[in-house]
Amino acid sequence: MSTVELTKDTFEQAVTSDGIVLVDFWADWCGPCKQFAPIYNKVSEANPDITFAKVDTEDQPELAGAFEIRSIPTLMIFRDGVMVYGQPGALPEAPLVDLIKQARELDMEEVRKQIAAQQNGGHEGSDAQA
Repeated sequence: MSTVELTKDTFEQAVTSDGIVLVDFWADWCGPCKQFAPIYNKVSEANPDITFAKVDTEDQPELAGAFEIRSIPTLMIFRDGVMVYGQPGALPEAPLVDLIKQARELDMEEVRKQIAAQQNGGHEGSDAQA
């Protein structure tokens, strides 16, 4: 599956849908972004059930600002509408595949409990980890 370009008008709908969505924040002038792009595309072909998206930070400065993107490429992973990963840096193929595996294995009910506990000052679910 090819990657989809996200804009400020399409971003929210894409990342709040069910399933896994990877978002690559990038720019055309960015050398590491250009190195990461073929890896990202290759892994997208091997995972047709996942949405692989890209946000051009030059064309979408509002999105880059909203997520406080300070370094590119930055990869974010959303699962069932929840951001479960966000970190700058180009990844080699094996770590990217491993991140996807981890995202697939998440217990989203537990993730939501941990988020709720953090939002309530950590008073609920004392075993929730930061």
